[in-house]
Amino acid sequence: MTSADDRVVPAAARRRRRPTKTGVVLSEELIVQTALRLLREHGADALTVRRLGLALGADPSALYRYFRDTDDLLLAIADELIGRTLRDWRATGVWRADLRDLGLRIHAGALAHPQAAVLSSYRVTGRVHEIEAVETIIGVLRGAGFPDPDAVRIYHAFVDQALAFAALDAASVALPRAAREAEAGVWRAMYARLPADSHPNIAATAHHLVRDMGRSAYPSALDLLLSAAAARLAEAEADPGASGGGSRSPGPSH
Repeated sequence: MTSADDRVVPAAARRRRRPTKTGVVLSEELIVQTALRLLREHGADALTVRRLGLALGADPSALYRYFRDTDDLLLAIADELIGRTLRDWRATGVWRADLRDLGLRIHAGALAHPQAAVLSSYRVTGRVHEIEAVETIIGVLRGAGFPDPDAVRIYHAFVDQALAFAALDAASVALPRAAREAEAGVWRAMYARLPADSHPNIAATAHHLVRDMGRSAYPSALDLLLSAAAARLAEAEADPGASGGGSRSPGPSH
């Protein structure tokens, strides 16, 4: 798509009066869902106005009523993935458990749509689901008792860690099966056979490397981050002035 700001119409006016050739009525939601399907089935090259129009049974120019260009659509896809993360998530009031669950949901959502995650995980959308996520995560941290400066720093680290691992692991999942299997075999074929006299540390840990390197490190990295955050909270509670100032939510600490 090329930029077409003047053709984007208000949301209330976007709904088509007549169905497309396939009998469906276009909407922003339908276009995003179709784009996700095309990305999953055909990769990044599928994200073109021509292929979307073909899949929807609509004139490609009709898509400009909903999105200015493919980048605008990509932001909507990114926001949809965030929305799916939040849809069934419920806070328990235990900050560490709540953030761990949310982080794992972000990661799992990316792996469910690896092509979309690779393209969109680094984007800032400014859309409704992203705003909700920012409000929710900072709220969990402030409710736990983190001073505001710490809440923002930990939010930043939490989100960037989750999205970075999402992009990394999604890129791996998006590889052709043969490439993934070849990479997994390197740990057994190469590292597990290195001699102890030349590579003593690899040889001593080879069985752990073979077992661990084939799976995502995100759960372990997330636990390390949350442990560091818990330690920082304990420090802030012991010395409230050490946080550099800022407000604290009166919510309970867990």
